[in-house]
Amino acid sequence: MISVEEALARVLEGIAVVPAETVGVSEALGRVLAADVAARLSHPPAAVSAMDGYAVRAADTAAVPAKLKQIGESAAGAGFKGRVEAGTCARIFTGAPMPEGADTVVIQEDTASESGVVTVKKAAKPGEWIRVEGLDFRSGDVLLKAGTVLSARDVGLAAAMNVPWLSVRRKPRIALIATGNEVVMPGDPLRADQIVSSNSIALAAYVRVLGGEPVNLGIAPDEPRALLAMIAGAKGADLLVTSGGASVGDYDLVREALGRSGFDLGFYKVAMRPGKPLIFGRLDATPVLGFPGNPVSAGVCAAIYLKAAMEKMLGIAMRAGPEPTAILGRDLPANDRRQDYLRAELSSNDAGEAVATPFARQDSSMMANFARADCLVIRPPEAPAIKKGSRVRIVRLREGPVSL
Repeated sequence: MISVEEALARVLEGIAVVPAETVGVSEALGRVLAADVAARLSHPPAAVSAMDGYAVRAADTAAVPAKLKQIGESAAGAGFKGRVEAGTCARIFTGAPMPEGADTVVIQEDTASESGVVTVKKAAKPGEWIRVEGLDFRSGDVLLKAGTVLSARDVGLAAAMNVPWLSVRRKPRIALIATGNEVVMPGDPLRADQIVSSNSIALAAYVRVLGGEPVNLGIAPDEPRALLAMIAGAKGADLLVTSGGASVGDYDLVREALGRSGFDLGFYKVAMRPGKPLIFGRLDATPVLGFPGNPVSAGVCAAIYLKAAMEKMLGIAMRAGPEPTAILGRDLPANDRRQDYLRAELSSNDAGEAVATPFARQDSSMMANFARADCLVIRPPEAPAIKKGSRVRIVRLREGPVSL
């Protein structure tokens, strides 16, 4: 068996970044930028008012009350074309361009207007209530970096930068195959010796959450020729993920079928729990991940390996920072030679720190516990017993509105 760290390094070494494609800015939410994006204009493009009021010369308000003649009006999209001279002012609204000659804005609350004459009640300093040209950003400023997963705010910023099209990474195509005579799709007739297949459904959902396009090739029976036919359908995919048939039982045929197809085995078996019978290799140009058939094992492997692989495919920029940790919510015994990933719930203590409490039962068949889990608590190989209140490393499973 190899370590999780070595397995992950080998997987990532075998993964390539997918090509870029161009999409409209309105379709870019959740996509990953393939190139830096620079502003095509300055924002604001000219000095504008930050408030409703009057555009004046500050010198004309030095002694108050000051009476100024209103000579025009500047509104957003309809600026005043004249010039503010001594003793004059122009009505101005929020976002409207500053008229020539004016160097400050007196807010409406500090004025009174009657018959075209504006009385300024409070002296103004030059530059007050003005948003100068380029206050937010200037033309040519690079504001969005390659590797950014575009949020709604990012998309709005790109639009404000006058960028109608964005270069983003193509969504990786992930082929999925579930195996086993004993599994049937949800809702199909179920014999006493069969189980419902959840892996293909869950893995397809993981792929979508991670920014990819799942290609579900179906359930292969425990028969090499049928499995070979399905494997052939993965040609052209960016990654093939199988679930089931990865361990050492008489009917675990994934390695055998892959081998008949010219599979180049990278590794088999990782010192982790759950997920020990993990396969990775290459079938021609397609990298292959073989997950265990146990649904929790497949889910944990997806959180560790599939997530990392797809982030590399998409060129997602990893933010520097410490690894996520939490305060342990219960005592844990010493660990054996496999790295444990304990399903746990997160809460907060009185100090506002995250507290991870592993479930009392960690059986890898317990899907309900896995669905409830907020994180995985990492227990390194040969770790000694640890007390409640200690700090532990975690893998978060709920980092956004949609969780892994």
